[in-house]
Amino acid sequence: MARVATLLPAAVPEPAEHTRGAAVVVVAREGIVDALRALRDDAELSLDALSDLTAVDYHGREPRFEVVYQLNSITHHHRLRVKAPVPGDDPSIASATPLWNAALWAEREVWDLFGIRFIGHPDLRRILMYPEFEGHPLRKDYPVNRRQPLVPERDPVREPWYPRVEGR
Repeated sequence: MARVATLLPAAVPEPAEHTRGAAVVVVAREGIVDALRALRDDAELSLDALSDLTAVDYHGREPRFEVVYQLNSITHHHRLRVKAPVPGDDPSIASATPLWNAALWAEREVWDLFGIRFIGHPDLRRILMYPEFEGHPLRKDYPVNRRQPLVPERDPVREPWYPRVEGR
């Protein structure tokens, strides 16, 4: 963590009692791409693999969201979790796709389920929900019993979602 503090002096380490022993730092969303690039390109850290990217909704708190990046060093066998707070009234953050291709699908998933926009993402569209779906179902204020009326119900046996193959 000393090297991370040197590279990212504005990053705030999370206390060990909150992280179950994992190394975690919080970085401002305005500097997230520069911070991730510094962690990736530093020879001592070499956090060269983005193993996961997700989000957390802290509904009722501000900043409401956190985008969470799980970074691994394939060379040095260590990892670091980087969190970036994102306000609820402007749920957007710069895309990590210029740094890692692994961010392409993960950012689409976070957009689809949480509604956090990734600025600069080359193809930000729904990935799990159908295009007409309204809302973002992993937000804590999403109504559990909400009915999505835009797509008519169908019989999955007579009308499967996958293309039928002749003779089967």
